Amino acid sequence: MKYAAVTGAGSGIGRACALALARAGWSVALLGRRESALQETAAQAGEAAARCLPIACDVGQEEQVAAAFARIESSFGRLDLLFNNAGIGLPGQTPDEVSGADWRRIVDANLNGSFYCLSQAFRIMRHQQPRGGRIINNGSISAYAPRPGSIGYTATKHAISGLTRAAALDGRAFDIAVGQIDIGNAASEMTERMAAGILQADGSVRAEARMDLACVAEAFMTMASLPLSANMLFVNVMATKMPFVGRG
Repeated sequence: MKYAAVTGAGSGIGRACALALARAGWSVALLGRRESALQETAAQAGEAAARCLPIACDVGQEEQVAAAFARIESSFGRLDLLFNNAGIGLPGQTPDEVSGADWRRIVDANLNGSFYCLSQAFRIMRHQQPRGGRIINNGSISAYAPRPGSIGYTATKHAISGLTRAAALDGRAFDIAVGQIDIGNAASEMTERMAAGILQADGSVRAEARMDLACVAEAFMTMASLPLSANMLFVNVMATKMPFVGRG
């Protein structure tokens, strides 16, 4: 049996990847702010629901993260995989329109929360026997190129890339493999506005292609299923026809 934790498991990418793990035989701790959404994810696992452990947790709150991982450790006995997926966006705004409160909110959710969870997972993986494990951070193609009005989201996703590189280096000595999946336009609640039409760099508003969440889950499971002797440090999975490479 292998044991995983997925943050933001109550919807979208987190739910799709948590369900893929559960259906592949993993025991999965489901972390998220809404207990009801986590219970719904577990219910969707069908026969695998018994291997799902819903834990209500706001990853931006260090004490809640510590308590959640203490429960994971006591319930599972070890942790083989963390999918650091939870995150939020802000409405499109120029830098002068972003309040300090909103800036702190997105940094807490996207960057601080990822660090708190990574730190707790690292602690467990470093000391368990057999030692080691895998951590996958959810980045974004915004880690490479911003959208208009996305300074908070883009800055935190750039920071996730630094988190990934530093943790991958520090993890070598403890058999902890750290990688990052950068996702572009997966069909979830977060990207519905892209299908309807979203602001482009040239000032136009255009609908963008999206891909099925199953494509993300498949790429994620490829990363998760590797032996610890191999690591996919950065993986980019995106809707083929979305305007990203070239000039849009």
